[in-house]
Amino acid sequence: MANQVLCSLLVLLLFANNSLPNAAPDKICGKWMSDEKNLIINVYRENSEFRAKIMWFDDKDDTKEMEDYLDKHNPDPALRSRKILGMNVVEKLVYVPKSNSWEDGIIYDAQHGRHWNSSAYIDSQGQLKVKGYWHFKFLGRTMTFKRI
Repeated sequence: MANQVLCSLLVLLLFANNSLPNAAPDKICGKWMSDEKNLIINVYRENSEFRAKIMWFDDKDDTKEMEDYLDKHNPDPALRSRKILGMNVVEKLVYVPKSNSWEDGIIYDAQHGRHWNSSAYIDSQGQLKVKGYWHFKFLGRTMTFKRI
């Protein structure tokens, strides 16, 4: 009986150790709401990169339905008719185990039609911090999200 318990514990430990490297990168995945409560994104993994898609947003300054907003400021005229809702706004984030962060991404600012460098991490309170910056991280803006 003791041997069975010991073997079971060893199998569980081996399984847990094998699953940990894959679990850390994926903890960013899921739905997140901005601190301003005006944006919900869904972060997901596609192969080895992480992306974020707009799931919901609220523009209190306008009476348009969110489904009617288009990417009208996009520098590519062919993309100006695509809808904001459902659009990928973060792409190419790659998990860096040493810093426990996601780096080397691109974030798209649909309000101005600009792409920025991006990085992300989850702080000690479990909040997602997404930074958009221009070449240097200290020249940027950080958005905070809570998991929903």
